[in-house]
Amino acid sequence: MQSNGNWQTPPAGSVVVMAGTRKGTFLFYSDPARRTWHRTQAHLGWSTHAVNYDPRHNALYAATNSAVFGALVQRSDDGGVTWQHFNQGLDFDAGQEERVREVWQVQPGHADRPDEVWAGTNAAGLFRSDDRGVTWSPVTSLQERSKTDNWFPGGGGLILHTIVPDPARPDRLYAGISAAGVYRSDDGGASWQPMNRNVRADFMPDPYPETGHCVHKMVVSAAAPDRLYQQNHCGVYRSDDGGGWWEDISDGLPSRFGFPMAIHPHDADTVWVVPLTGDDRRVVPDEQMAVWRSRNRGLAWERLTNGLPYPAYFTILRDALATDACDPAGVYVGTTTGQLFYSRDEGERWELLADHLPPVLAVHAAQIVGG
Repeated sequence: MQSNGNWQTPPAGSVVVMAGTRKGTFLFYSDPARRTWHRTQAHLGWSTHAVNYDPRHNALYAATNSAVFGALVQRSDDGGVTWQHFNQGLDFDAGQEERVREVWQVQPGHADRPDEVWAGTNAAGLFRSDDRGVTWSPVTSLQERSKTDNWFPGGGGLILHTIVPDPARPDRLYAGISAAGVYRSDDGGASWQPMNRNVRADFMPDPYPETGHCVHKMVVSAAAPDRLYQQNHCGVYRSDDGGGWWEDISDGLPSRFGFPMAIHPHDADTVWVVPLTGDDRRVVPDEQMAVWRSRNRGLAWERLTNGLPYPAYFTILRDALATDACDPAGVYVGTTTGQLFYSRDEGERWELLADHLPPVLAVHAAQIVGG
């Protein structure tokens, strides 16, 4: 349960949960038992598509957007008390028609490159910073693929919303684009290859094209870096070879459609998804909020509802499902109606961490270094 905080920086060793919402970023923290939660000072006024924690510098990042100030990456080095705003170089070349209007993702880079940070934007832009977000450079090698591959806007536009560094290989990076699909670079972003074999695209004339897929979210296992999972517009998939081939693991779920996906911090076989009724009715199925878990690589799924609301008519967005690294792992999920639920036992029982927030767009959980 949540208790009123005293607006202090989360202490070392605590579990911190970041909720990016339509009207700003909210931070909550607890000790690893996760029974009592405190709220730090909210960072209001910015629509926040993504939030992240960087253990390399004990820093917080937020991908924020404003009708007045535009698209910015923000960083806090003091646990969310103060934030710095960055956008130098966070735009396409002057000769391009497109401009960066929204930042959809911010992702710290590999541990071996402590100052590397990545950002994804509208128009499928990928940007890299080598100074912790202060300045940015466009990764034109990926966007150049739009001239030869089949890319087109999804429901939210043509957006690069998912960036996944390989935890074992500093030069390997995955990107998820709607609607283009999954791409992988093995040379630090110098070149890219599509990784969509055996993924369905039911809205295309050829249901198994090389590109043109609408990936919604993708995760990689820290325990087995060649193990990937994705929630796609047209199903849930697993890859055991770094994206070279995808197995359809949708059987047993109430729908092939959904947005978020989260993976267990220590077990490559355990993942969570939140299916929605479908593309035309983006609400939880059967009026029951449920998180679905697989403990065997997607071969079977469990419906987890203990403590979750019924009836319910909301959506869980692509970045609004997260796990922490505790044992047992905590699972966190935010709703478009402003609730933040959490489980201390990997989804068996759920509790309300916060209510009456603005619509939740993103959730991230981490343990503060030093404890």
